[in-house]
Amino acid sequence: AGGLAPLLALTVALRTLNCFLVQTSFVPDEYWQSLEVAHRMPDNNTARIGTFVSWCILNVNNYGYLTWEWANGLRGYSYPLIFASIYKALQLLAKDDVQLLIWVPRLAQAVLAAFADVTLYSLVQHLENAETAKCVYFCQLCSWFTWYSCTRTLTNTMETLLTVFALSYYPIKDSKIGSSCKYLALVALAIVIRPTAVIPWIPLVFSHFLQEQRKVDLILHKCIPIGLVTVGTSLIIDRVFFGEWVLVQLNFLKFNVLQNLGTFYGSHPWHWYFTQGLPVILGTHLPFFVHGCVLAPKRYRIFLITVIWTVLVYSMLSHKEFRFIYPVLPFCIFFCGYSLKHLKAWKKSAASFLLLSNLLPALYTGLIHQRGSLDVMSHIQQLCNNSYQSQAFVFIMMPCHSTPFYSHVHCPLKMRFLQCPPDLTGNENYIDEADVFYSNPLDWLNKEFYNDTLLPSHLMFFSVLEQEISSFLALRGYEKTATVFHTHVPQGRVGSHIYIYRKK
Repeated sequence: AGGLAPLLALTVALRTLNCFLVQTSFVPDEYWQSLEVAHRMPDNNTARIGTFVSWCILNVNNYGYLTWEWANGLRGYSYPLIFASIYKALQLLAKDDVQLLIWVPRLAQAVLAAFADVTLYSLVQHLENAETAKCVYFCQLCSWFTWYSCTRTLTNTMETLLTVFALSYYPIKDSKIGSSCKYLALVALAIVIRPTAVIPWIPLVFSHFLQEQRKVDLILHKCIPIGLVTVGTSLIIDRVFFGEWVLVQLNFLKFNVLQNLGTFYGSHPWHWYFTQGLPVILGTHLPFFVHGCVLAPKRYRIFLITVIWTVLVYSMLSHKEFRFIYPVLPFCIFFCGYSLKHLKAWKKSAASFLLLSNLLPALYTGLIHQRGSLDVMSHIQQLCNNSYQSQAFVFIMMPCHSTPFYSHVHCPLKMRFLQCPPDLTGNENYIDEADVFYSNPLDWLNKEFYNDTLLPSHLMFFSVLEQEISSFLALRGYEKTATVFHTHVPQGRVGSHIYIYRKK
């Protein structure tokens, strides 16, 4: 560990820089499944048994917003609890300034990411040698998708980091390392945070079971106790915050797999992960990954099986996203590093190619693409600082969850956004509020705000909507006060800029 200290210091510095060079938004879950929940914890219902205790410990802010998943017990409080604790610490230190609330959780995630990078290096050093470890470490730092995702407060990020930590204790065939208890505990923790973490570990645990001599001992004295302790802890945490017993992992499975309701948020063809998902997140690492898979010894075949199995399982679900397969990226990076190490005369050229080809997408996606939804929050924060706060009413007329909410404002401002919960009642004619709005924005606004006293003081929307509602804006006396750049590739309801209008 002493020998790794300088490397860890360097990696923490790099990931801190990484954190500050990622100023764009990726997906809504980055805020709505972590920071927004932490800002709202716990639900202000002191009548509930146990809530009083949590209220005393973690009365972070009793205002905020919880999405429909929390009302239906689809998500657990274990992950947001980490950020609620950070918020509480800042509050106790009288440092709960909005900028610190935004950046401290991200910096905590960056430090964890640095530990994961060094853990991967250390693992490869044990399995192979220092030179291969350096190549894997280099490939990991070069990965544009890791740069883009590893400092974000996403459950997928935590799932990926815990997978790397667990892998460092996994008993790989013919290696001296391994601790069944430690790796199983980390896997169990990952599953509590995001139930899908079970997918990549199915082939790994099965392979371990087959090579284990004391199979009964593994199940009775390791798997079952660890499973009971983690599920029990998760149940108790959720009991405190939900006010009733909820097994969120089961609800999550029912919703996403058995009922396949994830399709509500879009569906893709079965081959999407093979033709787009994996090639995009690997980027220019792809040829090295293929080369490494061909070169690597037989004992690492389990890593390749894990990648293929995970991608196949996710391919069966119709709703697909790049971040879902992020946890298999470290396995792919291992093969990329293995390839780089064996390129001998070409190694320097290949390394330069990897670095330069990943630099541009990393900087572009981190600093430019989809930055408007975060930049626009600083305009809302300004409403908190003046006496006007009590009269202000911000209406975000954008595809739902386009921006963060109270976690990036940190004052009890009146705010509203277009809702889009899926229908859980089986109504075939169900249309959510956002879809109703977008079918005829002008008509919707005139009906919703028929009375001038109901009008929001500020409207926020994408540039593509401006022309359609221009008569409403003119008639009700709104003037444009800000234009914020968002993206160079506007699509559908998402425009290139975000406009803020204020009522005169």
